[in-house]
Amino acid sequence: MRIIPLGIWGGYPKANGATSSFLIEEDGFYLLLDCGSGVLASLQNYISIQQLDAVIITHYHHDHMADVGALHYAKLIQNQLTDNPKTLSIYAHDRDDQFHSLTYKEHTQAYNVTQTSQIGPFTLETTETNHPVYCLAIRLEAKGKSVVFTADTGWKESLISFSQNTDILVSEANLYQEYEGKIPGHMSGRQAGILAEKAVAKQLILTHLPHFGNIQYILEEAKQTYTNQATIAVVGQSIVI
Repeated sequence: MRIIPLGIWGGYPKANGATSSFLIEEDGFYLLLDCGSGVLASLQNYISIQQLDAVIITHYHHDHMADVGALHYAKLIQNQLTDNPKTLSIYAHDRDDQFHSLTYKEHTQAYNVTQTSQIGPFTLETTETNHPVYCLAIRLEAKGKSVVFTADTGWKESLISFSQNTDILVSEANLYQEYEGKIPGHMSGRQAGILAEKAVAKQLILTHLPHFGNIQYILEEAKQTYTNQATIAVVGQSIVI
């Protein structure tokens, strides 16, 4: 399994960047996790639009789905240019009316992710996070290896068992420790480290980062509570498990 960060920011992208998103590949199958602002441009540095096999949207905040409309047009144009058009599967929860907007003519088709257990080569599990809107953490497994994406969440005890023994925990870390409890629906680097430590995750990768302060402090806070390898996600830097 190969994981490529496409964006690392929460809320909106910094200049020439993208909001938190990841491309996951297994046996030539390409899965995109979240499609917020700047993601579609970043994606094309690694694969073509038509190589994309599936998309997961964790929730319906703009920084996780802003580029879905652009993706619709990309699929429309690319399908017009080929003799072998391809419908792209988009997986998301259906607890919001925006679920229906994910289907676009014959170019994209929405599926309820909570009723899905397999996407290509990946076995899928989901669990609700602690966020102002309904949001899902994602666990993907293939060939005995696993990765957990917390998506957007404040501290939630059930994420420990959900992430148990994962090879990689990709955790949001939108807060510095001093903001814990002051901004709902997000975790600090310190809390991400605690989650990884209690879940016995083999590696911790931090994402969904804030736009102010020195983000290295968030990493330092995570390392104070987690004893294995912790890093900040780097756009384009592949992680192979």
